Amino acid sequence: MAQRIIIADDHPLFRTALSHAVAKAWPEAQIVEASSAGAARSELEGGAEALLLDLHMEDSNGLSVLMDLRQEFPALPIAIVSASEEPRVYAAAQQLGAAAFIPKSSGLDEMRDALNAVREGDAWFPESNVEEDDDLARMASLTPAQRRILEAMRKGLLNKQIAYELDVSEATVKAHITAIFRKLGVNNRTQAVLVAGKLDVDQPVADSVPD
Repeated sequence: MAQRIIIADDHPLFRTALSHAVAKAWPEAQIVEASSAGAARSELEGGAEALLLDLHMEDSNGLSVLMDLRQEFPALPIAIVSASEEPRVYAAAQQLGAAAFIPKSSGLDEMRDALNAVREGDAWFPESNVEEDDDLARMASLTPAQRRILEAMRKGLLNKQIAYELDVSEATVKAHITAIFRKLGVNNRTQAVLVAGKLDVDQPVADSVPD
């Protein structure tokens, strides 16, 4: 079976640019393009050698999509391709299990170098002196259901609204929230939302919440 490399990005022109870089690193590979995280997930069911993933698409925003895909496809090398130039985002992606982080400002040669590293099983990240964040490790311990509930909390939804949106009982939502607080080491919704904000890539986030 031919190797499959999936490119998930909602900008057709940038998918084309990435396809050129992929063709240099994997000359024999079949390149599959996806314009959303959902479409990429569907393509991954058919197997893939690697995934190139934009963090901002119609159905995804930030590092939470990386966490979800790493949990669903733990052996899959995922190279983040993003417009973000923040060292904290590079470091967070690496901590959450990405194989590489390729800024969209990179030239074709640099992209090819990064993809060659991924092909060889090596990591490739821009230089960053940011230390590992304990909050991200705690976020990674949440189940997909808990992350969905936490995201609903970030939107300001009440327990009853979350239960309706996710089609579960309000008691189930409360049980998940209790587990979320315990795993994140926080005492209330405000603190939980602050921790979850570290998955955003568009803006600075607050330091770790107090114990």
